[in-house]
This record gives sequence, structure tokens and C-alpha cells, in this order.
Amino acid sequence: MVQNTPVALLLTNEQGRIAIANIAARHLLDQGRSLVGRDFYTLRAACPAAMQDALAGAEDCLFSLTQDGVEETFHLSQRGFRLQGRPHTLRLIRRMTRELSRAEVATWKRVIRVISHELNNSLAPISSLAHSGAELARRGRDEDMARLPRVFASIGERAAHLQGFLDGYARFAKLPSPQLLAVEWVAFLDGLAAHADFQLVGAAPTQAGRFDATQIEQALLNLLKNAHESGASAQDVSLAVSRVAGELRFEVADRGPGMSEVVLAQALLPFYSTKREGTGLGLALAREIVEAHGGRIALANRSGGGLRVSLSLPQ
Repeated sequence: MVQNTPVALLLTNEQGRIAIANIAARHLLDQGRSLVGRDFYTLRAACPAAMQDALAGAEDCLFSLTQDGVEETFHLSQRGFRLQGRPHTLRLIRRMTRELSRAEVATWKRVIRVISHELNNSLAPISSLAHSGAELARRGRDEDMARLPRVFASIGERAAHLQGFLDGYARFAKLPSPQLLAVEWVAFLDGLAAHADFQLVGAAPTQAGRFDATQIEQALLNLLKNAHESGASAQDVSLAVSRVAGELRFEVADRGPGMSEVVLAQALLPFYSTKREGTGLGLALAREIVEAHGGRIALANRSGGGLRVSLSLPQ
């Protein structure tokens, strides 16, 4: 089973010697030649640059290689463990091109569905209102003319809703690289409180943070907006800021109904929303911002009810 799985499997010992390499690993790393007993670091140095960088890191990652003129995408996962009392490292390399292509197509279909839905929701009433306004103007009676301002106001509201929807997509698609600068907590939290209500839990760290203040503020505003829309009372929406093991952690919590396991698994995907008027971009944008900082986002239901969303940023 190990030899014939399509996932390339490479096991190295504490000296960096290869203990196990299955058929897929041999073909991927050295044209099918045997790898057992060889030095992993020497083998890595002969790999293409993208694979070298991936294998040199300590994190799971995606990387791309050109094979037979076609760009292929791979996922590398690596874990350390003890085997017979000695440290070993297991590396698994999986070809992801087909899965990513399927996911891309599925995402585009979802985008088209959401955009079509929002356009129809706004353009249909605008068309109807414009027709009504033209009919009122044609008749020209005093009572008809008195109704025209309300018709125009309704058209303006629908147009503004559509503009806001499109602006949200534009922000998600054009997120710039974060500018990491020192951030003083008093000014940052006061600015955040000017745009959203929350209860600050505990004191902010004494040491200044280092992140893109504008982007993280946007991410937190999205989370606080979701917390208020969960049905929780205003006093139950809270924000905590702390330093934990070299990371800066923001936690937004509420006492709403929380999320089912199905929703938790998909909530961070772009365009996924359980709200009738939701675009599915709030959590996805927060995730994009945090990951651009090299951090991570996590969602969990709270004991006693409610949801907690954690943003962790390296410092």
C-alpha cells in the first residue's frame, strides 16, 4: 500500500538519511531511482528551486513545478515523530492540480450564482420602479407627481445597495500586501470603537503590536459586525487582545446561537453565507488579511452558547 499510493512518501532519520521512499517519491525526486540510504539534504539541493524552498521550510505548503511543459501544483505536509525512540521526519507530497482545478471551477460557479442573484435583486426592482416613475410622469396628475420623489428615492437605495455589494467584491479582489508598522493600542482600539460597539475583555498588551492597522481594523470590524448580527445583545459582544507564545491574538466573541459543524467547516470559504442578504465575504476577507500577515484564523463555538473567532498574528 505504501509503495503504490500516488502520494509521494519520504521518511528520514535524525541524520537526514532516507529510510523509506515509495515509488511515487522516487519518480518525483530522482526519475525512479532508489532513494533509500541517500542523504536527504544532498537530494534536496538537486531539486527545482520551488521544491527546494518547500522542503527547506517547516510548514505545510503548496508549490508548483513544470513537468513535460505543464505546470503541476503539489501539496507538501511534513511531521516529526519518534520511531523506536529516535526522531524521524515524514514528508508527504501530493499532486493537487486536478483538485485545485475542480475547486476553481466550483468557486467561479458560486461567484456567478451570487453575482447573478444580487444583480437580479437590485436590477429587477430598479426596472420596475423606473417603469412606474415614467407612467406617473406621463399621467402628470398632482397626486402622481407627489409620488415621484419616493420612486426616485427607492431607485437610489437599490443602486446604493448594488454599489456597496460591488465595492465589497473589489476590496476582496484587490487586497494589497500588508504594511507592517508599530501600532499603539490606545489609538487603535479607540479608532475601532468609533466604528463598532464591543466590550474590551482585560487590558491590551503593554508592548506595541506590529501589523497593518488599516487591514486588521477592517478584519475586526467584519467580525464585530457578524457578532452583532448573530442576535447577541450588544453587551455580549466582546474583544480581547493578548500576546501568547510570540503571537498577537485577537478574540471576538458573542452569545448568539453559534454555528453548526457543517457551517463551521465552510464559513471561511469565499461566497459562503447563511444570511439571506449575505455576500459571504466578511469572514473570507478577514481570513485573507490574516493569512497575508502570516497568521491564522480559527472559529469555535463557546460553551454556554455563542461563537469565538480568533486571529493570531506572528510578532
